[in-house]
Amino acid sequence: MKVLILNGSPHKDGCTAVALNEMIRVFEEEGVETEVVQVGGRKIAGCMACGYCWQHDDCVYKDDAVNETAKKFEEADGLVIASPVYYASPNGALLAFLDRLFMSSHFSKHMKVGAAVVSCRRGGNTASFDVLNKYFTISSMPVASSTYWNQIHGCVPEEALKDKEGLQTMRNLARNMTFLMRAIADAKEKYGLPAVEKADFTNFADGK
Repeated sequence: MKVLILNGSPHKDGCTAVALNEMIRVFEEEGVETEVVQVGGRKIAGCMACGYCWQHDDCVYKDDAVNETAKKFEEADGLVIASPVYYASPNGALLAFLDRLFMSSHFSKHMKVGAAVVSCRRGGNTASFDVLNKYFTISSMPVASSTYWNQIHGCVPEEALKDKEGLQTMRNLARNMTFLMRAIADAKEKYGLPAVEKADFTNFADGK
């Protein structure tokens, strides 16, 4: 099993990393390989709906590792997306990155396991959590859950380390995610993956 982790915080060793490090320790105990891609802090342009990726299967922008990350995503069994909360929403650079990553990568994400993690001082966590989970649910990716919403609280890492329930939530999330990835791998061998219908694409272009 392999999990790709996207850290959307501009602070590589900030509060978001505290949550991710707790998960990584559990993954290592479970024998799950992890790789962290530091997204936060990069200058990332948003998707401009140019259509390039539909002809070339990668993003027209070549300078911020979206295409490189897509290859790692394709090889992974699970994806963790983590972000600090800014104005009750995830980091804007991360959202720009995710828009282009999910739009330009055309490999099947069907039954890859997803987990969203948010870090905040006080509020806006559940709204941010909801935004990140939508990338999974539009891509036929099962969402891993924990014993509370996947969030950790603190203004600085030292405070986040005091959030014992938040750290516990991360450990349980990593265990649940590991179990789910393994269960899907076993079921795939025994039953195959669920069929996916894609024939209908409704946009009401006729105005009716």
